[in-house]
Amino acid sequence: MSLFNSLVVATLPIIPKRIVKAVAQRYIAGDALSDAVTVTQDLMRKGACSTIDVLGEFVSSRERATSETASQARVIDAIRDNGLDSYLSVKLTSLGLDIDQDFAYANLRSLVERAKSFGLFVRMDMENTPYTDVTLEFYRRLRSEGFDNVGVVIQAYLHRSESDIRALLDYAPSVRLCKGIYVEDASVAIKDPNGIRANYRKLLGLLLSSEARTHIATHDEQLITDAERQVQQTRPARENVEFQMLLGVREDRRDSLIKSGHRVRIYVPFGDDWYGYSTRRLKENPQVAGYVAKAVLTGR
Repeated sequence: MSLFNSLVVATLPIIPKRIVKAVAQRYIAGDALSDAVTVTQDLMRKGACSTIDVLGEFVSSRERATSETASQARVIDAIRDNGLDSYLSVKLTSLGLDIDQDFAYANLRSLVERAKSFGLFVRMDMENTPYTDVTLEFYRRLRSEGFDNVGVVIQAYLHRSESDIRALLDYAPSVRLCKGIYVEDASVAIKDPNGIRANYRKLLGLLLSSEARTHIATHDEQLITDAERQVQQTRPARENVEFQMLLGVREDRRDSLIKSGHRVRIYVPFGDDWYGYSTRRLKENPQVAGYVAKAVLTGR
């Protein structure tokens, strides 16, 4: 079945978008901000918190970037107005990074400043490697301007990630550690799954042994089990540690982590620009891609 699912992934571009959306909607709160609010409220009742993401990236016009910035400001307002245990996740290319770096930084700063005025937090998502340096530069720039309500993401499959973490440790940073999902060349990324796992474990140990606020973002059972062990050994009080998962993925494991006393945060995306996000999720999880094929073949 795994070969079949892999073949399905290869044919995703020709599968009707309505079918992809029907199957992948478990990963997305909905089209509107109100949907993300409702999902977050439901997660809170289950003992979890969230990070809300407005879908959209690689914006190519100032007008669109300005509109995206306004949409993300409304997320911050909704978190405040509804008393949500949540924060904003933002992709810098949605703020105009491909247009002008100063323009994008001004948009980002306005969001971080708005969030700080409400006692809220903003996470800069990490995109593919052409944006790694500038994302980390923006983080340092914000911290130098006195903003401590901002965090970054480090991708364990990149060769550079250990040096990037070490360079950030003096900030006692907030770091989401994930494997990484973008297709990268072997010159910059580890390609072997076991090699990625080994690097993830090493980077997590580095973060936990520092003063970093450590956010463990993975669905890999080997890594989750190892993370629980490392947390117990290094930070038994679990201070400044949380697990993070995607909406609609491994909900049973989410619940078991909550039951064990861990803080768990769920990534809650919403918006019209759902197709790119959905196909990345399906490529990550070929088994779900198989469900798409079943829907096409059976009409269900």
